[in-house]
Amino acid sequence: MRGGTVQINWHDLQPVLSLDFHPASRRLATAGADHDVKIWVIASDASESKLPTATFQSGLVPNGTAHSSAVNVLRFSPSGEYLASGADGGGIILWKLHSTEDGEAWKIHKTLLFHHKDVLDLHWSHDGAFLVSSSVDNTCIIWDANKGIVQQKLEGHLHYVQGVAWDPLGQYIASMSSDRTCKIYANKPQGKSKNADKVNFVCQHTLVKVEYPSNDESKPPVKSHLFHDETLPSFFRRLAWSPDGSFLVLPAGVSKHSTEVINTAYIMSRHNLSRPAIQLPGASKAIVAVRFCPVLFKPRGSNSDGFFKLPYRVVFAVATLNSLYVYDTESIPPILIHAGLHYAAITDIAWSSDAKYLAVSSRDGYCTIIEFENEELGQPHILPGTKEVAEGNTTCEKKPVSVDSIEVDVSARKPKVEASPVAVTVAENVTKSNRVQNTGTGELVEGNVASESKKPVAVDSMEVDVSDNKVKTVTSPVAVEVTPPPVSTKNSASSKPTKKRITPIAIN
Repeated sequence: MRGGTVQINWHDLQPVLSLDFHPASRRLATAGADHDVKIWVIASDASESKLPTATFQSGLVPNGTAHSSAVNVLRFSPSGEYLASGADGGGIILWKLHSTEDGEAWKIHKTLLFHHKDVLDLHWSHDGAFLVSSSVDNTCIIWDANKGIVQQKLEGHLHYVQGVAWDPLGQYIASMSSDRTCKIYANKPQGKSKNADKVNFVCQHTLVKVEYPSNDESKPPVKSHLFHDETLPSFFRRLAWSPDGSFLVLPAGVSKHSTEVINTAYIMSRHNLSRPAIQLPGASKAIVAVRFCPVLFKPRGSNSDGFFKLPYRVVFAVATLNSLYVYDTESIPPILIHAGLHYAAITDIAWSSDAKYLAVSSRDGYCTIIEFENEELGQPHILPGTKEVAEGNTTCEKKPVSVDSIEVDVSARKPKVEASPVAVTVAENVTKSNRVQNTGTGELVEGNVASESKKPVAVDSMEVDVSDNKVKTVTSPVAVEVTPPPVSTKNSASSKPTKKRITPIAIN
């Protein structure tokens, strides 16, 4: 594996706000504050000591721009035929790929105008027939991508909707807002005919707060919000579903007890979307984006204490404001950590379709590209009806996978946490700010501390039973030193890698 910040002019040194890989090639689309959308070709350098290369291929509108303001998000359709981009002011453009004498060109297919304020996130349905958008106008809109019309408007959030994700199995849509809530919408078509074009999403769950038992039994339980408020220094809360639809990861999580505030992300099991199933280890900065690797990998059998009963490994990346963590479902600690990547906040993450590259964008105007060697992440899990791709790490799968037999597994074991130092720069001592809170008891777990609890935890009025669990963590991530881009700034000291000890927390 090798990677680092590619020293090229992506968008005239203005913030790069979003990026996405084409689902059938290594073309990377980027969007920025310069109002442009650009297509790049990512390739490996001949020298093993050099970073991957990014070669400019084309702008979507030659000698001009289609958007008149900053482009906040772009996403390729599952087929790769279309590209959707959303910008300030509420405009969404659907681009279509056309063959030309010079090769290919992206041309405007439809312009979607209904949001009256900035569009912050987009997500396609698994079949590419629909598109859902979220906006500063506090709403989400489901679009018929073929007709270019509004199919349904989802209201209920009281503040900016900063992230939206469509379940790959087509049953749910999840949205996150700076009103400190996550809403889960379920598709409940009206009438006898359950036709796909008769989508009718209804809010099924609203995640707001969690209850911690008080240390003093005479006092009522302590309630705390699950997510950051509007002061989070990012316009994005990019949540994501796993490619098989078995679970959902929510960024911008916050776990608070007494004066301790811990940044986290919550994992929601598909079998129960009313409450978090797992809380990821605490991070030094707020988590702003989650993105899943499109490839499923064969189990390695390296961890018998895993939380997931899955016939394969799922890999996903989590970005904080200044760091990148990569997890898989077979290990509790992250398998990769990059810290101090950029001088400004990270904005988005993208995986190539063959799991060869992982790209990160930032407001400092630069992007980081991480390249994985063949089968470095593991051997691809070949699903029925798919073809193996010889180059890269993967096989591409467009069809949704049934997940009826998948569930989060937290077996009845005594809790024991052994946390090893994790970071690019390893901390020898754990400071007060690095304590991790056990959501089942409200206790603080610092260093190698064993604790037990059987007390229930209520999440948005739902009780969660935290039974006797043994969680043994041996942290051995791959740490890669990354040199930030040469951008002069007076506040660059704040971007240094954070010394951190990470302890996992599980909720059954």
